[in-house]
Amino acid sequence: VIDGGNSYWKNTERRQQETLPTGVHFVGMGVSGGEEGALNGPSMMFGGEVEDWERCKNFLIPASAKAKNGEPCVDYMGKGGAGHFVKMVHNAIEYADMQLIVETYDILRKVFNLNSDQIADIFGKWNKTALQSYLIEITEEVLRRKEGDKPLVDLILDRAAQKGTGKWAAQDSFDFGIPTPAF
Repeated sequence: VIDGGNSYWKNTERRQQETLPTGVHFVGMGVSGGEEGALNGPSMMFGGEVEDWERCKNFLIPASAKAKNGEPCVDYMGKGGAGHFVKMVHNAIEYADMQLIVETYDILRKVFNLNSDQIADIFGKWNKTALQSYLIEITEEVLRRKEGDKPLVDLILDRAAQKGTGKWAAQDSFDFGIPTPAF
């Protein structure tokens, strides 16, 4: 059984222990890629027994996203809940990036009094530098989007919800005694 959801790695390890006596092999596999991954293959982080990786890799490698150099974006992360742990950390890094982006937007808007098009221009320039990333790219796109004559970003409520991976990463960093600065 492959759990390809954003499950908490400790729950994955508990499930692995619960299924062990039944002969069922339980794998925790982090999956990343969103709609692009659904169309072109996701990045997958396989966690469990190495024997299970050996059995599954022949169908996971062709299904995975490919890096620019053609390398498959799937690999064995380690035993237990390692696949879900890596996905949790991946999400936490992405959340830190998003926080940095939104704080930058806020400074440009409130301190420098720039409008959404001007800020989009800045993010567009940054996306042609070492800061190039999917998050910078979509930030520019969102900042340019209008609803009638109003920038969409001005119509979005200042609220957020969370699924758990960011909270889990923060809690685990406290539990492990490991600092997790955003930069």
